[in-house]
Amino acid sequence: MQYSSFVLANGLRIIHLHSDSPVSYCGFAVNAGTRDEQSNQYGLAHFVEHILFKGTEKRKVRHILNRMEAVGGELNAYTTKEETFLYTVCLHEDTERAIELLSDLIYHSQFPETEIEKEREVIIDEIHSYEDSPSELIFDEFENLLFAGNDLGHAILGEEENLKHFTSASCRNFVNDYYYPENMVFFSYGKTPFSKILRYVEKYSPSILSSTSKHLFRHCPCTELLPIETNIRNKNLHQTHVITGGKAYGLFEDKRIGLLLLNNILGGPGMNSRLNVILREKYGLVYTVDAEVVSYTDTGVFTIYFGCDLESMEQCLNLVKKELKRLRDRKLSGSQLAAAVKQWKGQLGIASEHKENVALRMGKNFLHFNKYESLPQMYQKIDALTAESLLEIANEIYEEKQLSSLVYQ
Repeated sequence: MQYSSFVLANGLRIIHLHSDSPVSYCGFAVNAGTRDEQSNQYGLAHFVEHILFKGTEKRKVRHILNRMEAVGGELNAYTTKEETFLYTVCLHEDTERAIELLSDLIYHSQFPETEIEKEREVIIDEIHSYEDSPSELIFDEFENLLFAGNDLGHAILGEEENLKHFTSASCRNFVNDYYYPENMVFFSYGKTPFSKILRYVEKYSPSILSSTSKHLFRHCPCTELLPIETNIRNKNLHQTHVITGGKAYGLFEDKRIGLLLLNNILGGPGMNSRLNVILREKYGLVYTVDAEVVSYTDTGVFTIYFGCDLESMEQCLNLVKKELKRLRDRKLSGSQLAAAVKQWKGQLGIASEHKENVALRMGKNFLHFNKYESLPQMYQKIDALTAESLLEIANEIYEEKQLSSLVYQ
């Protein structure tokens, strides 16, 4: 899976991976997210992502929505704390159509006030809907507590009060600050030759430079990430939702790979994960238990989430801590390590068949690392892990006194 890449004169980086599939995936990855907002802008990055679809210099909303749908394609976008993605899925013969539309949205959106008023209500409804989903909301609030006072410590959707003050000028200023070619990557995964991808992207990209644009300044919270006492939120719920976790490694730290393997052993998607076997299969205390690692460019978070009856909460927490202690105290045997490696590699191999995820991961990797790591290269890193290195990681990350917890009941 050799990729091709090029940098346009305006600073835009382009990466392309060939596929024989008749379906193509392409889009822009922008190095700007919610952590780049000021305190009076919370929610603006996500708001901008919505308003990009609401009109350009030459298209109204209905023309934007119809452009890819008319040929059976899709137009999508999402915002994270560090990136914004705008991308399409279409048949490869419609690739130029997709690139022209994406470029129009990225470079020529107008942010009309009439559309802003309508979309403001849509996003406020989205916030209220999200607040009705405790199993999702608890993750955001946990990070808000963990990163309190840092630019990572606020929700992606923002706050209703802030949204009421966003205007066309607010959106335009944010785009002018961060949506410039040097701060973006164009990614493509499909059978259209790279030479054509280059020609299309250059054809529809402006020759502007980034001299007047704002460069990122993100304050690293690494030294400030301290454990918090268990926080309990009374929400009158039938089920108790619990999340516990703490700091993890950032994107650029080599130990991140080892932590991801430990996380897979602990609470990955496999039904044989240790927490699923103990909490669900052995004791029947939970329906869902998951472990996740989220890595940002300068720090990270690991979380363990489960839902249970209120009277079972303490038992579940104790069992979770027992499994973390087991990973800190007992080095994996040779057979345990080999089995964990084989399972994770198998999961990654199967996931690589989901081409949309591959395209998005490629865009993110090139945005931050200026390269794309193939599956065989990832396998090499996994195969290099040792039981000793994993034990060291477990003792660095899973130490009980570093854990924080949040409970919805």
